Amino acid sequence: MSTEDSRDHFRDDVAERAERWASTMAGNRSDSIVVAHADSWAGSGQAQAMDRQTREDALDAQLARLATRSTGAGNRAVIEEPDPFRTCFERDRDRILHATSFRRLAGKTQVFVFPDDHQRTRLTHALEVAQVAVSVARPLGLNVALTEAIALGHDCGHGPGGHASEDALSPYVDGGFDHAVWGADVTLVPLNLCRETLDGIRNHSWSRPAPATPEGEVVSWADRIAYVCHDFEDAVAARVVDPSELPAEVRSLCGTTRQSQLSAFIRSMIAATAATGRIGMEPDVAEALASFRRFNYDTVYLRSASRDQAERVVDLLRALVEHYLGSPHLLPDAVDLTPDSPEAVSASVAYVAGMTDRFACRQGIALLDYPLHKLPRGFDI
Repeated sequence: MSTEDSRDHFRDDVAERAERWASTMAGNRSDSIVVAHADSWAGSGQAQAMDRQTREDALDAQLARLATRSTGAGNRAVIEEPDPFRTCFERDRDRILHATSFRRLAGKTQVFVFPDDHQRTRLTHALEVAQVAVSVARPLGLNVALTEAIALGHDCGHGPGGHASEDALSPYVDGGFDHAVWGADVTLVPLNLCRETLDGIRNHSWSRPAPATPEGEVVSWADRIAYVCHDFEDAVAARVVDPSELPAEVRSLCGTTRQSQLSAFIRSMIAATAATGRIGMEPDVAEALASFRRFNYDTVYLRSASRDQAERVVDLLRALVEHYLGSPHLLPDAVDLTPDSPEAVSASVAYVAGMTDRFACRQGIALLDYPLHKLPRGFDI
């Protein structure tokens, strides 16, 4: 077949696929409704939908005694009408999923700046935390929707470049820049989330006060479990470490694969909590988790390449903040901000904190003529 014939054949295939796709626009009429597929058969098997109140009542009967109940529109800063079908925490989860700050996590560092196709980002980390947290919360009879909302939103306050952004932005924020507090009190405020959701996000870090709900406590553990396991898996794939280097107690109790490690930690949490009534982990497995985390710190997070990247991130982000402080009119939606004023500081930090890794680098080049050799390694224009 000649090149021209091949192109004609390709165009014919594209046209045929487009026509098939377009033919499904209206769906398929079946009795009094429209269904998706020409041979659709599925139904719910009942003639009445369950409204929110009915679902809340059913959920209340299923939950453990100290689990957080979903009630009406939820405990929010701004009063709302309740949703006819979704519980208040289901609405929170949905709002976070559709939030710009959540989508931007796809462009923010987990461990490796400018990750390869299979390495984690802040977004995939949040999804894995939700999976771990729900795996613990469901068998313990906790509120799954609240657990998932906290887990998905817990890192929405992170700046570009991983935890280095906290070092970069801390001089501009009273008390320092803490991604957990920033996420709950700044980034996610426009979503008008329930106070229980915001509390879990604000206090998911172990250095913070304990969350006010058992669901928030579960996410605190799930965050650590998820990143310890998946950061190690990424480091092994990048040939930074070898599984044989793991401490002996980690290998014996948890194995060397993500699957075996997650299983060990999740099952230990369920067993410990079921036995004591408190959210926690069996002591020997918890010590293995701590040893695992120390290993990651020494061999992955604090290795020379990571420290070098962190220094580059700090320098770039501070340069950007200083630039916007002096020229706040460059900020989106800036309204009569005085250079170097407290209002300009807040707006500048919020804007830079919301950037993805790549956008921050591009802004450095466009606004500051930032030298390419000083940018985090791996950046390409």
